[in-house]
Amino acid sequence: MPLVRHLLDRQFPQWAHLPLTPVASDGTDNVMFRLGTEMCVRLPRVARAAGQVDKEQVWLPRLGGLPLAIPVPLGHGWTDAPYPWSWSIYSWIEGAPATPDQIADMDEAAATLAALLNAFQKVDAADGPPSGAHNQYRGVPLALRDGVTRKAMETLRDEYDLPVLTALWDAALAAPVWTAAPVWIHGDIHSGNLLAHEGRLCALIDFGLMGIGDPACDLMVGWSLLTPSSRAVFRSALSVDAATWARGRGWALSVALVALAYYRDINPDISERSRHTIKQVLADKDRED
Repeated sequence: MPLVRHLLDRQFPQWAHLPLTPVASDGTDNVMFRLGTEMCVRLPRVARAAGQVDKEQVWLPRLGGLPLAIPVPLGHGWTDAPYPWSWSIYSWIEGAPATPDQIADMDEAAATLAALLNAFQKVDAADGPPSGAHNQYRGVPLALRDGVTRKAMETLRDEYDLPVLTALWDAALAAPVWTAAPVWIHGDIHSGNLLAHEGRLCALIDFGLMGIGDPACDLMVGWSLLTPSSRAVFRSALSVDAATWARGRGWALSVALVALAYYRDINPDISERSRHTIKQVLADKDRED
């Protein structure tokens, strides 16, 4: 916290007197502090997240009109010894991480998520940043995740039936690829990046992995948060075809496997969310058999 005070004193003295409170999060790329009652400070904690600041500062103001609130950049901090990267001040959005216990009606949440993605994919994507290293390749063809996904499966073979996972992954890879123009993707929609207030979804935050590419990536939330019945609501309200849905399930499986293989001994929250996602993908298979 002294570092944040130093940065505020040097760069935003008009806000330096406001109370500063750490915000709990299971995120690994950034650290956040509430600044007063109306703002928050967000700073990259690792080099790979440093470029996300400039991207959010440019593009978040152009993403208005979505069904959920999104952060509004209010200040763009710069490198200032001893802190080596850019950082941001955003509007504060009241809410708690949208875990199932914070959502009163999961079917309503599913419909809201579908409306959010439908609207997001219609935002003008001209000149948007193509998916690549800056957003951990979210939105690229699913086949580019083949190596890391199969490696994660091997790591987790003590927990899961490897042939079953392999068959699910192979089925996702067999789905037709996205051939239309790239659209906006958030890249990391899950309960930690969604906020709920008074039982309803109210905001989507952390756009560090946004870019333009295959919208299947953002369908991951259908398995990372929703239940089978609410996932059916989500599916029926989405403006996507069967191939995109199949790739979305593949994205959910791949990201969950890779995250669990890496975090299962060091981050219980991410591990629990990853296991829930894998469970939901397996539940889909059981219903289809």
